[in-house]
Amino acid sequence: MRLPSSTSLLLGALVTLGACSADSINGLRERPRFSTTGILAHEPVLFVHGWNANSTTWTTMVGRFKADGYTDAELVNWSYNSAQSNKTTAQLIAQKIDSIMRVTGATRVDIITHSMGALSARYYIRNLGGDGKVDGLVTLGGANHGTNTAFFCGQASCIEMRPGSTFLAALNSTTDAFGSPRYAAWWSGCDEVISPQKSAMFTALSATNTQTVCLKHS
Repeated sequence: MRLPSSTSLLLGALVTLGACSADSINGLRERPRFSTTGILAHEPVLFVHGWNANSTTWTTMVGRFKADGYTDAELVNWSYNSAQSNKTTAQLIAQKIDSIMRVTGATRVDIITHSMGALSARYYIRNLGGDGKVDGLVTLGGANHGTNTAFFCGQASCIEMRPGSTFLAALNSTTDAFGSPRYAAWWSGCDEVISPQKSAMFTALSATNTQTVCLKHS
């Protein structure tokens, strides 16, 4: 699946992560928009694609981040085996984040996810120490509360993505916006993959949910 090229959706992600100026976006609380290292101009961003996809999901968005002033050192794009458990992918995210922080000296990293990528990123934040390392998490068409389309796939990651799964029950217990990071979800009423579409939304009052114009999932 490839992320739709949407100016409004991109702008929302940029504002959320402090990459461009705006007064507010649906009440999202602000945090400092400067490097914690004194070297980088922005907090680094890790991109996490979704099921049956790869790093090319983010080609357009990475280009727009660069146009907005981000450098290669501040943008980390990668591919992983989307058939494996989201718990396994979360362990890889933990390694990526630690590597980014070690190389750049940053104390926190922002994460932008698409589709199923939201689940592994959130698992990392909740269970693998990411709470103290992630500043903001943006989920684009995220399977935050599962999707019925996952019943057509028997891979480990798909089983976890099914509404009512043990994985999702644990991930969303007490809150679906765990810890100190900022959480923001963008979802579309025309999404044909996330079913029901509102499964992409966070229920936590501390999170921000934004409905886009009519956009397909891929």
